[in-house]
Amino acid sequence: MLRFDIITIFPELFQPFLNVSMIKRAQEKKKIVVLCHDLRDYSDDKHRKVDDRPFGGGPGMVMTPQPIFDAVKKIKGRRVAKVILMCPTGKPLTQGLAKKLSQSKNLIVLCAHYEGLDERVRQKLVDQSVSIGDYVLTGGELPAMVLVDCITRLVPGVLGKEASLLDESFEDGLLEYPQYTRPANFRGIKVPDVLLSGHHKEVEEWRKEQSLIKTKSNRPDLWERKQKRE
Repeated sequence: MLRFDIITIFPELFQPFLNVSMIKRAQEKKKIVVLCHDLRDYSDDKHRKVDDRPFGGGPGMVMTPQPIFDAVKKIKGRRVAKVILMCPTGKPLTQGLAKKLSQSKNLIVLCAHYEGLDERVRQKLVDQSVSIGDYVLTGGELPAMVLVDCITRLVPGVLGKEASLLDESFEDGLLEYPQYTRPANFRGIKVPDVLLSGHHKEVEEWRKEQSLIKTKSNRPDLWERKQKRE
């Protein structure tokens, strides 16, 4: 079982996410467990404050180290756990990184807020900083949900059809081919004949070709990377 411990100042944001779809089923199957911890519960401040003004001046507030250090120490206990910080300056979340993290037993996920957190947290506690894209969000909660979703679907036994993982985007460095379902003719827009032919080899060749076309058009960076590897 993979355990996620999420440290946040907004634990209530996670309840809708944790109680639907695949994430809910994964918990029911006991493939994962997700625990949300309110960072304010670990603050020494009588007002449960977790932020302060930055040294050197500047706008905004910075999350103080004390609550985070104490929260991680208490939550981790004697377990071996990897501490992940969700922040825009981290390593990009990729399918490859998700696979590596899915092999863990314990992940502690820190959700930063305000102008970020005291750098000493990153220096002493964080094992991996992870970003979900080159943009800035209000906090780390949405990225944490993305991380949990991305990793969970890679845990053996979570998805009904494990083989479906092999055909998904990024598994072979390419984007997934187009998908169609019934009806074969929807308002004059027809499904490609090859998908109706019943010739599995031709279907496989068509899908590979379409995958290459889509990757070259939509993600030239992935295309160039694949060309270099070959």
